[in-house]
Amino acid sequence: MEKTDLKTALRAFVSKPEPLFLLGYMLFPLLAVVFAALGLWMVITGQRAGGLIVLLVVTQVFAIGALWAIARRRRILDTPQSKRDTP
Repeated sequence: MEKTDLKTALRAFVSKPEPLFLLGYMLFPLLAVVFAALGLWMVITGQRAGGLIVLLVVTQVFAIGALWAIARRRRILDTPQSKRDTP
């Protein structure tokens, strides 16, 4: 698979509201909660530096990713259907 094929497939994936719903409302929030629990567990068990990195960086990346997916889905749904169908 070429790089251009991957880019077009990814662009098509993030231009549909259904995959963005899965990312924004299910996958990214679930991963944020899982990594927040992991970071908290690491802090409690004495691995403070790693736990704080997981809590402050990794968890926030998934939370921001969820907000991005929700906002992009909202923008796609707000555009008229005729503009969505044209590439």
